[in-house]
Amino acid sequence: MKQNFYNYLKNKALVKAEHLAQLTELVSVKEFKKDEFLLSPGQICERALFVEKGLVRFYSIDEEGKEHIVQFAPENWFVGDRESIYFRKPSVYYMDAIEDTTVILFDQHFVETASEISPEFRNYNEYLLQNHIRHLQNRINLLIGASAEKRYLDFIKLYPDLTLRVPQWMIASYLGITPESLSRVRKELSKRNFKPA
Repeated sequence: MKQNFYNYLKNKALVKAEHLAQLTELVSVKEFKKDEFLLSPGQICERALFVEKGLVRFYSIDEEGKEHIVQFAPENWFVGDRESIYFRKPSVYYMDAIEDTTVILFDQHFVETASEISPEFRNYNEYLLQNHIRHLQNRINLLIGASAEKRYLDFIKLYPDLTLRVPQWMIASYLGITPESLSRVRKELSKRNFKPA
C-alpha cells in the first residue's frame, strides 16, 4: 500500500508519471502496531519515513525521565532523525506509533535518485527542507517566548485534526507546559466560545 505516498509525489512534488513507478520501487512499506517503537536511542536511523496511515510521535526523554515531544507525524507527514540519517550518529530520540500505523520507508539513495531524475522532486525537496527549518525556528521562538495559549493555538493550526487523536498529556509535552496549564488554557478558550477549525 503506497497510494498516499504515490499521490503525494504526484500532486505535491509534481513528479512526472514516467518516474513515479521507478521511485515507488525504491521504497518499502512497514506496519507498526500501536505503542510499537520505530526508533530508540542508540540506534542509527537508517531511513526517514512517510506516514501512509496512522500517527507517529518523535520525542526524547530527559535525565529526570520527563518526555519532550518534538514532532507528531500524522498521515502525509515525513519524520526521521535527520542528524542520525545524514551524519550516521546514534539517535538520542524515540519514535513510536500512537495508533496502528503504516509507513513508507526511504533512504538517502531514494532522495538522490529522485533528485537526479526529477527536477520537480529536487525543487520540492528543497522547499520541504526550508519549510522544515522555518517551522523549527518558529517552534523555538514559541517555546522560549510565547504564552501557553499562543502555543496551543499554533498547535491547532499546525495539527488541526490531532486534538481528538492524541491524549492531552502528549499535547502538553509538545507545548512544553504541564497538563494542568493546558487544561486551564482550554477552559479559558472555551469560555470565549473558541472552537478549533
